[in-house]
Amino acid sequence: MTELADSVKEPKRLLSLDLFRGITMFLLVAESTRLYSELNRLFPEGSIIHGLVTQFHHHPWNGLRFWDLVQPYFMFIVGVSMVFSLQKRWDRGDTWGETTRHILRRCIILFFLGVILHCGYSRELVWELWNVLTQLSFTILLAYLIIRLPLRTQLIVSFGLLLGMEAIYRWFPVTGFDHPFVRGENFGAWFDTMIMGKINGGGWVAINCVPTAAHTIWGVLAGKVLIGERENRDKVRILILAGLLGIAVGYGLDWVGLTPIIKRICTSSFVIVSGGWCLLTLAACYWAVDMKGYKRFVAPFAIVGMNPIFIYMFSETAGKQWLNGFVGIFSDGILGQVGLQGNLVGVFGAVTVLVCEWYLCYWLFKRQIFIKI
Repeated sequence: MTELADSVKEPKRLLSLDLFRGITMFLLVAESTRLYSELNRLFPEGSIIHGLVTQFHHHPWNGLRFWDLVQPYFMFIVGVSMVFSLQKRWDRGDTWGETTRHILRRCIILFFLGVILHCGYSRELVWELWNVLTQLSFTILLAYLIIRLPLRTQLIVSFGLLLGMEAIYRWFPVTGFDHPFVRGENFGAWFDTMIMGKINGGGWVAINCVPTAAHTIWGVLAGKVLIGERENRDKVRILILAGLLGIAVGYGLDWVGLTPIIKRICTSSFVIVSGGWCLLTLAACYWAVDMKGYKRFVAPFAIVGMNPIFIYMFSETAGKQWLNGFVGIFSDGILGQVGLQGNLVGVFGAVTVLVCEWYLCYWLFKRQIFIKI
């Protein structure tokens, strides 16, 4: 691990972003192993631990759990990263045209990777656009196109997206889809029937890519704060104040009954409150790692985030559809022989898969293999 620790001590590397990205990817990989589901079954309903594990599952509709923040984290982190990666390209002499072609190519690849994942989930050719990667392809492109505009303009665009979608949902005139906050009876569901010919049973909608683009735009703005010349304490203060404001406004819209917090259709209140949590989490990571120097636990998570798209694709395909079951053959058999049964065996198997997938990331890191698009 010495080489790994040394690699994250590069003077120009934003270690807090490595940590933030790494933890987010680690949580996503853990979900693909079914660890959270196995833990949920292990502990009885009503217990404290069961309640904690429930936070690692999406809220069924109106409300907010921790797991509802992971996708906004993902979108937000990409925005922060864009600032540093694009600045590096421009500093070395890349033109706007060259970076535009790079962004377009990346977005096209992400879009089709998202479509491919849904085919894998369904085990047949399907046309479904609910995956985070297809939505990310839109949010990246939009955030990039306005990245050179003044901060105020970018903020106006981001809130304009939220207000515009709020208006469409509230006043959409098609009968049967004119209930803005009812599952399967809103504009998002109608839009899905138009472009995919189907409605998602869980209430997810493809048009979420529009409001959640605000997360990527806000990530860009946060990245500009961190890359700027302000004192570190001032950077953290800006992130904290903006985050607290977002949390207050987002929860406030829900509490007064104006707009419910619904992650599955990315209501404006959800986007704002989750954006606030994104800002506070980044501020906490930046304060702890880049200011206070608490770097001991960065490396193990950072290597998971160094190949984010690869490990996400692997865990959702080969991991979920093959490795989980393959490891289960041995974990079920061996633990069964020593008398362990039931959900505890499932937890052990999920943890084993998680360790294997972490080691795959470590193996790639040791060989300096970074799969980028």
